[in-house]
Amino acid sequence: MTRTIFLFLSLCTIAACNNASKQEEQTNAQPNTAAMNKNFFGSVDNDSVFQFTLKNEKGTEVKILNYGGTVTTILVADKNNQLADVVLGFDSLSGYTQKGNPYIGALVGRYANRIANARFTLDGKTYTLAANNNGNHLHGGLKGFDKVVWHVDAATDNSLALSYNSKDGEEGYPGNLNVKVVYSLAADNSLKIDYTATTDKATPVNLTNHSYFNLSGGKDSTILDHELMLIADKYTEVNDNLIPTGKLPPVKGGPMDFTKSKRIGNDIGKVKGGYDHNWVLNKKGDDLEHIGTLYHPASGRLMEVYTTQPGVQFYTGNFLDGSLTGKGGKKYVQHSGLCLETQHFPDSPNQPSFPNAILKPGETFHQVTVYKFSTK
Repeated sequence: MTRTIFLFLSLCTIAACNNASKQEEQTNAQPNTAAMNKNFFGSVDNDSVFQFTLKNEKGTEVKILNYGGTVTTILVADKNNQLADVVLGFDSLSGYTQKGNPYIGALVGRYANRIANARFTLDGKTYTLAANNNGNHLHGGLKGFDKVVWHVDAATDNSLALSYNSKDGEEGYPGNLNVKVVYSLAADNSLKIDYTATTDKATPVNLTNHSYFNLSGGKDSTILDHELMLIADKYTEVNDNLIPTGKLPPVKGGPMDFTKSKRIGNDIGKVKGGYDHNWVLNKKGDDLEHIGTLYHPASGRLMEVYTTQPGVQFYTGNFLDGSLTGKGGKKYVQHSGLCLETQHFPDSPNQPSFPNAILKPGETFHQVTVYKFSTK
């Protein structure tokens, strides 16, 4: 009997110790922030897609999908402290996966923008790519980085780290390319996008984000009343298919001149098809520099752009035609939003005079872009 009581007491002591240990572990455990700030958004090819929400103390929110690394929402305040969403997007995953989605909010690669005749020659070998844009190659091909589910490396209340391994031969490109992108939202309302990549074969790399901004927060149907300033004295001249000719004309005095803040609608009619060009930034090197400012007078919202990249593609949503239904049933008509895609120049693999866009084994591609929101 005594032995039985002793055994019972011993078991109770062990159980109590185990429970205490578990409680201590739970007390010391860090909160799973990845679970706290993500919501299931749907599935693509049996892969789960989540929407992650980054927040700061000012109430600013940025929502991002692991499908395409897509920015779906940027909530920022106007001059009256009223929050509104300043990027185009869709209410459900089907909007982003639909045929004809013009890369809204997505990460673009392996090579953002156009490559002439959908081919390039590297180290004596010619590579053929998908001709998915008037006989040319656009934004990485038929299934670029915008159409894949990225791996979530880490998620907190103010940052999201994504990665994607692009296989050798994917979309015709050489080399296994390992890409990492980190989105982070700071206390000063700046959204930082940090890109890195490595490869085991020489390959062209040009990564950017394709968000369409409308700082009115949905109140204006177009961006024509926005004012833009770009610190760029030259742009890359293009032919009718938007392929660079190799010439870098000065912008001074013409419709391409945004060296002083100018209403976008003032001169857009003088540019065939609207703005869809690369501006050559007046940068001194590879440091992070302020390269432009977008302003919406009615709301007072201001967006400053900083980048380490040598160029920026200013695109005014020329191909939006009202056929896409966006958030809240809103039809996206021509010029509903604008893009400021920091980048290397279009067709750089075929233009030896342009800044080098070839990544080699042993090198690390590293570029940073910041969109900083405020009011005035």
